[in-house]
Amino acid sequence: MRGHAAIGGLRRAGGEPAVLVALVLAALAVSAIHPADRLTWFLEAFPVLVGLPLALATHRAFPLTPLLQRLLVLHALILLGGAHYTYAKVPLGFWLQDLLHLTRNPYDRIGHLAQGFVPAILAREVLLRRSPLRPGKWLFFLVVCVCLAVSAFYELIEWWTALAGGASAQAFLGTQGDVWDTQWDMFCALIGAVAAQLLLARPHDRALARLGRSRPPA
Repeated sequence: MRGHAAIGGLRRAGGEPAVLVALVLAALAVSAIHPADRLTWFLEAFPVLVGLPLALATHRAFPLTPLLQRLLVLHALILLGGAHYTYAKVPLGFWLQDLLHLTRNPYDRIGHLAQGFVPAILAREVLLRRSPLRPGKWLFFLVVCVCLAVSAFYELIEWWTALAGGASAQAFLGTQGDVWDTQWDMFCALIGAVAAQLLLARPHDRALARLGRSRPPA
C-alpha cells in the first residue's frame, strides 16, 4: 500500500522524478526479456529491485536531490545492462574493448567505478543531512570509507554466491580469468568515490542548499 501511495504521489507531482521512475521501470522490464542467464539477471538487478521501492517509500520523508536522483538512475541502467547480457558480454564493453585495444570486456570496470561514484554522493547526502558532519576533509574520508565498505561487502556477496552456486555463478562473478579481479573492482570503486567528490561536491552542496539542507564548511 505504501509503495502504491508513493507512486501516486510521484504521478501527482509530475516532472522529472516521475520520468526517472518510469525510465527505470522501462529499463527493468526490457532487461528482464530473455536475459542471457536468469539467475545472473536476478543477482545483478537485485540492487534495483530493492532500491527503487525503497526510494519510492521514503521520497516524502527524505526527498533526494535531483543530482542524486539522476546518478541513481544512471547506476540502475548500468546494473540492468549487465544483468541482461552478463557483464562480460555487454555490447558497449566489446565496443570499448576494440576502441581501446583491451584484452577483456571492460564493462564490469565501468560498473565498479559507478559502484564508488554514485554511492559516494548518496553517502555524502545522508551524512550531511543526518549527522553532525560538515563539508571538509573528514566528510571526504568517511564517504570514501563507506564506498570501500560497500564494495568489499559486494565482493563477499559474490564469493558467497560462488560457493553456493558453483559453476552457475561464474557469470555473476565476471572475473574473465583475471586473478586480480576483486582487487581491480575495489580499486575502481575507490577511484569512483574520490572522483565523485572532487567533481561533484560543489554542485551537490548547491543542490542541498536548494533543499534547505546545507551546512557551512567546517
